[in-house]
Amino acid sequence: MTALRMANLVFWTALAMLAGSNSRAVSQPPQEIKAAPATPIAEKKSDLGEQTWKPEWDKIVEETLPPEMLSGRVARDVRAFCPRFKAMSEGDKRAYWAYFFQALAGAEAGLVPTADVHHTEVEVQEKDTVTDRMVRSEGLLQLTYMDAQRYGCDFDWEKDKQLPEKDPARTILQPKNNLTCGVKILANQLVAQKKPLLSRSSYWATLRPGGASYRVFAKQMKNVPVACRPASSLDQTKSATARAGPASETVQKLTTDLK
Repeated sequence: MTALRMANLVFWTALAMLAGSNSRAVSQPPQEIKAAPATPIAEKKSDLGEQTWKPEWDKIVEETLPPEMLSGRVARDVRAFCPRFKAMSEGDKRAYWAYFFQALAGAEAGLVPTADVHHTEVEVQEKDTVTDRMVRSEGLLQLTYMDAQRYGCDFDWEKDKQLPEKDPARTILQPKNNLTCGVKILANQLVAQKKPLLSRSSYWATLRPGGASYRVFAKQMKNVPVACRPASSLDQTKSATARAGPASETVQKLTTDLK
């Protein structure tokens, strides 16, 4: 188990323990939230001590998902990456989407929240109707200020234009705003427009099959949650987990620190 996977396990286990201790005070049970595995790029960055995917970003994605993206209607769309999606629990479905957006952010921005790209190619140049300048793709999912108008995203150009280009305080660069917007965009594609997940007209080039960008994304989808995989894979993973044993001391320490 890599250092990043262990850190994620500790974070989510401690969070679950804390939530369980307060369950009696909650009138409604919380949504089932599960940790997503680390993508190949996240594991590599963690091993190198570089900025990588944060467990709390999984939670942002999972809490933003509309019911339609957890229903059987999207099972065919995700079959290539998650064959068992339709039969999975709601928590496992949420974890799959958290992993999906981690993979998308890895392919789009290398998991760097402040990444931005100014496309100079004539065929992709477009004027941003909000900033009134040529489009820049920004943040974890490489979004634009126009998306605030198109999809109701929480980007504030009037505020952001006063800040340096890569200032993490910019609304478009804040992971919560960027990831929430990405979920809205994909939900629009899958639910409102009824287009497949992988489409040549997708918002992201990484979801358009056949191109170099898609191949980068596909490589990041190799560590999908165990629940997505065929039964034989599930049995192998359970055996490996049993051999690894619990990380009780680490969990106990983190739980104490969180109090």
